[in-house]
Amino acid sequence: MYDIEKEKREAIAAGERALSSLRRAQTELSSAKNWGLADLLGGGLITTMVKHSKIDNANGYMEQAKHDLQSFRRELGDLQQTPELRIDTGDFLRFADYFFDGLVADWLVQDKINQARSQVDDAVRRVERILTQLRNR
Repeated sequence: MYDIEKEKREAIAAGERALSSLRRAQTELSSAKNWGLADLLGGGLITTMVKHSKIDNANGYMEQAKHDLQSFRRELGDLQQTPELRIDTGDFLRFADYFFDGLVADWLVQDKINQARSQVDDAVRRVERILTQLRNR
């Protein structure tokens, strides 16, 4: 027998897990952005290392969020759009950022951080909207 309330609770729980992962990614990306700005303003190797650590952390949370969003989509059954969440600074950008530590490479990495943050922000808004709709049913 189909229990709509049970399905709703499961969907809400899945959405909350996705939202949690997305918010952790937001926090790490905000930190990476700040470290990136410091790097642009003349930070050295330590600043670059911390920035990339924050990017790596954010990437991990975004990978978890992708898994959580897939689960959320399955629970909803009819969700047709799941944002694609990924940060890809690329091996070359990472290499250039560490070894050339030039302004151009720093700007490219900063742009990728900003793009990823925008994608995560959009995903948070979508999940929050869907959760609100589920809770109001």
